[in-house]
Amino acid sequence: MLEKIKKPNDIHKIALADFPVLAQEIREFLIESVSRTGGHLASNLGAVELTMALHNVLDLPKDKIIWDVGHQAYTHKILTGRKDGFANLRKEGGMSGFPKRKESACDAFDTGHSSNSISAGLGYVRARDISGDNYYVVSVIGDGALTGGMAYEAMNNAAELNTNFIIIINDNNMSISRNVGGMSSYLSALRTAETYTGMKLGVTKTLKKIPKVGTALVDTVRKTKSSIKQLIIPGMLFENMGLTYLGPVDGHNMRQMMKLFNEAKRVEGPVVVHVLTEKGRGYAPASQHPDRFHGTGPFDVRTGKSLCGKKGVTYTEVFADAMKKLGKEHKKLVGITAAMPEGTGLKNFGKMFPERFFDVGIAEEHAVTFAAGLALGGMVPVVAIYSSFLQRAVDQILHDVCMQNLHVIFAVDRAGLVGADGETHHGCFDLSYLTMMPNMTVMAPKNQWELEKMMEFSVYAAGPCAIRYPKGTAYQGLQEFQSPIQYGKSEVLYRGCRTAVLSVGSMTEVCEKVCHEMRERGENPTFVNVRFVKPLDTALLDELAKDHSLFVTVEENVKNGGFGEHVAAYMEACHPEARVLPIAIWNRFVEHGDIESLRAKIGLSAPDILCAIEEYEEQE
Repeated sequence: MLEKIKKPNDIHKIALADFPVLAQEIREFLIESVSRTGGHLASNLGAVELTMALHNVLDLPKDKIIWDVGHQAYTHKILTGRKDGFANLRKEGGMSGFPKRKESACDAFDTGHSSNSISAGLGYVRARDISGDNYYVVSVIGDGALTGGMAYEAMNNAAELNTNFIIIINDNNMSISRNVGGMSSYLSALRTAETYTGMKLGVTKTLKKIPKVGTALVDTVRKTKSSIKQLIIPGMLFENMGLTYLGPVDGHNMRQMMKLFNEAKRVEGPVVVHVLTEKGRGYAPASQHPDRFHGTGPFDVRTGKSLCGKKGVTYTEVFADAMKKLGKEHKKLVGITAAMPEGTGLKNFGKMFPERFFDVGIAEEHAVTFAAGLALGGMVPVVAIYSSFLQRAVDQILHDVCMQNLHVIFAVDRAGLVGADGETHHGCFDLSYLTMMPNMTVMAPKNQWELEKMMEFSVYAAGPCAIRYPKGTAYQGLQEFQSPIQYGKSEVLYRGCRTAVLSVGSMTEVCEKVCHEMRERGENPTFVNVRFVKPLDTALLDELAKDHSLFVTVEENVKNGGFGEHVAAYMEACHPEARVLPIAIWNRFVEHGDIESLRAKIGLSAPDILCAIEEYEEQE
């Protein structure tokens, strides 16, 4: 059956009786394909029938599907003719693991972050109505993404509609980790409301049997605020917000879903269809461990075990161990995560100190202001969030934490390039947005030992502190350099003359190779581990300016607003005779690919840095 899918809408040519076979073939293909390339598996296995049902009742690309986050869109890509692209999934130059408009007209919105699909869908709906067009708009949002406040802002706005807008809740009781909070509990109650579901179906069937007026009566009951569902489940959230609610429906029964989706298409206004799915369905390891198979590297299909050999301790693991150690010593230390206890390394801290651990769900803005309140209450909160996701809380960091100069520690994981997930997940902007904030201290460790020491330093510090560290194995080199962390002071690893190489955090390993090669060539560069991006170590810059004519700054952050620009501005003001060569990420979005390959592509590999220094010196 899968071979018959060559282009969008080919699913319309397949008989309904063959849909289960197609679903099975899609699952087998996804498991085999992702086992070779890595990718998001569990979420995609759970959405196979849901996606097939949607494609069968829609006409793509005329109709629009907006996938919240987008990591569940692999079946959508297959059904729109991109099956062959899975050979290079998430590889440089290959197919993205997320919807991309440049890949296909069937991808209506570029996604990667959560809770925004309803807003985007509502925008499409308003544009459709203003233009007088005629197409359906469907936003597919997971129950985990409903912990994000933006979803409710959009639903509140959508309630004013008097034209069709379909919102599908893909409810698998998971985001990346198990869902938490009131919305999760609410949806759980709906899942188990068998009395309501059975009564609703019974009453609907009975009313429809009434000659001539039956169907009209059903529609009236659905639109009435005091409808049956209000009596059986008081305070139906969606209905009370002004959205028609349909479901819940079995997300693996395609006939039931298609019937409900077609019914949703007839609603004149916003309609929520509640679909129950199983994350990881059809592959035992993924269904038993959906968090582990949310995003996975290559694995053995037979056992489910990873084929990626462990190279050493990761920065996340170093942070996790530091939190456990510090948690024993400091009774007021608390940990906060936004739906990623395992991904950020706070899971074991939560097990050791459950009363001091808070998973707030996919709600980064809330996490930061919640931390501000904890700090004002005498706690020392550590907010562990990936760099790319922390962007969502820039206003809260600036307004609620920095403005009040509160002692909140930000553990900024996945800073810099992250690889296969691409531009929506690279942490390339945190140095720019964090260093612009008054009162904020920003650090970056050179290796495993330094991250642990920076965590200890931050606990005893005052005011907001951010420590940014990269994805992957922690650098083990330069262990012989273990000078104490002093506020605002860089670490001079090697003292030379003429050229100074100033390295920020994750780029220290690369810069060590650069300086080694320069020494092999007979040069004697100074090698500086910056440590503190903010405040700037102006005393060291003043000292080095006495016998250095070139300052090379290297960072895995965009150039605009980065460390290099701060150094250049200071040197221009105080030492105009010195030259500054900032080496950073282009001021553009970087696509997916292997980290080392991406570094070479954008000029952050050791040979590229050496070449840039030589070319700069020749120009001068």
